[in-house]
Amino acid sequence: MNNRRSFLKKAGTLGAGFWAWPLIDGGFAQESQRMLDLMPDSDPSELAQNEDFWSWVRHNYTTSSNIINLNNGGVSPHPKTVQDAVQRFTELSNEAPSYYMWRVFEKGRETIREKLADLAGVNSEEIAINRNTTEALDTIIFGLDMNAGDEFVTSNFIYPNMNQAWKQRELREGLIRKTAKIPMPSTDVSAIVKSYTDQFTSKTKVVLIEHVVNWTGQVLPVAAIAAEAQKRGIRVVVDGAHSFAHLDFKITDLNCDYFGTSLHKWLCAPFGTGMLWMKKELIAEHWALFPGPEPQSSDVRKFEMQGTRDVPAELAIGQAIDFHASIGADRKFKRLHFLKQYWVERVKEVPGIEFWCPEDSEFSGALTTFSVKGKTARDIHDELWKKARIHTTTISHEGIDGVRVTPNVYTSIADLDRLIEVVNNMS
Repeated sequence: MNNRRSFLKKAGTLGAGFWAWPLIDGGFAQESQRMLDLMPDSDPSELAQNEDFWSWVRHNYTTSSNIINLNNGGVSPHPKTVQDAVQRFTELSNEAPSYYMWRVFEKGRETIREKLADLAGVNSEEIAINRNTTEALDTIIFGLDMNAGDEFVTSNFIYPNMNQAWKQRELREGLIRKTAKIPMPSTDVSAIVKSYTDQFTSKTKVVLIEHVVNWTGQVLPVAAIAAEAQKRGIRVVVDGAHSFAHLDFKITDLNCDYFGTSLHKWLCAPFGTGMLWMKKELIAEHWALFPGPEPQSSDVRKFEMQGTRDVPAELAIGQAIDFHASIGADRKFKRLHFLKQYWVERVKEVPGIEFWCPEDSEFSGALTTFSVKGKTARDIHDELWKKARIHTTTISHEGIDGVRVTPNVYTSIADLDRLIEVVNNMS
């Protein structure tokens, strides 16, 4: 019962505070109470299957009734409370932009920084707010002091934007790349760790690890890889684009030095919002992507020198955090993994089907990529779209030729039943 009331308290105060306008009306609070009365006093694994509760979550989104969006891995919609916050902050900003944006709302970024730090389990003085994972990780990649001949390690499943950043440093500065060939899919922690340690040498300065591989949904044992890197004095960068507010963890659990993520994916924050985390002791020595007046400052805010920025979107991150907290990180992860397993388990008998992500919750969340023998990624994608208006994304990488399916908390079982129907009838 205490957990239920705690949920209601959070849900009823999503809009509390000066920087989070009172966007939740009495009707929302009443509906929250009604849904809580229907909820069983059960653990998150049982709640994951309670369609009454998740239907209530779904109705806090404004998603299309004509398209089944199963590409939430690209970018997720934000709930109505976040949309309303963006609109209200934008309207007020337009009354006197330079006054509200730079003299009033600028202070609100500190509140958002603190809320993000609390969610991530880190010090707020280690958090920089930016636009996306690419900006966060490029800040890290280009800000590292490295010399010709120095080695860095990435995987064969690195995200394209990060691959391009490292490639530029290779071409301009003579850095040397070593590539970890990750077994995919895999639940063998030792084998995955070995794919990285096999590439470590005395010249290795830094390793970039994908927490969740965007191509397949595979969750990598970051902490175990990082432990081996730390033994060798190697800096650890984590690509958390698909893990933050998706998996249930704190950044400190990962043993890393740097972490970057997009908040418009699993946190469902406004489009074009992201976060960089860096150990406090590393900030002074790290060069900013957009330099400020004191390049060697130990203040993490030196990584926020973007010029004119979308302040309303940044402030509305607060509502996204509160909405996420109203569901609960454990509840959310259990539901996301349940949704993935729900459809996967019901299409296993399709001839020639292959899944590129493990089923174990230690190694997977909501994302998974599948292929069907005899069909190209485009064939599968087009069949899903034409037969059921299911929106997905194609994956063609490292021998994988399939489609990635990514539900989110607003996805219904009925949506997945349509997916199952189409996949089961593929021939």
